[in-house]
Amino acid sequence: MAELEKSTENVADEVVETAVRNAPVEKKDAAKADKKKDAPKAKTGKPSLGARLGKKWREFKAEFKKIVWSSRRDTFNNTLLVVVSAIIIAVVIGVLDFAFSNLLSALGKLI
Repeated sequence: MAELEKSTENVADEVVETAVRNAPVEKKDAAKADKKKDAPKAKTGKPSLGARLGKKWREFKAEFKKIVWSSRRDTFNNTLLVVVSAIIIAVVIGVLDFAFSNLLSALGKLI
């Protein structure tokens, strides 16, 4: 039993030593260089106007490509449907207006 505990401890120690040896080490010079590169960006806080406009333009073009345009025939049929519906509704409202105005005139003559 004692031998098993020693071998388990040895394996655990080897795993820890291997992990420590293989751990990435960041160099101080590289960290300082990264901070220097980030320094100007921290001052402004946002990209330039040209960069922002360019990004918006690219997004606009990408969204514009997603549009599914109707065919010429579908557009014509839909336009015809709207025009005919508007004419029918106008006629119905005109007939109702004429009927109600005559009804009110007839009631006015009775009183």
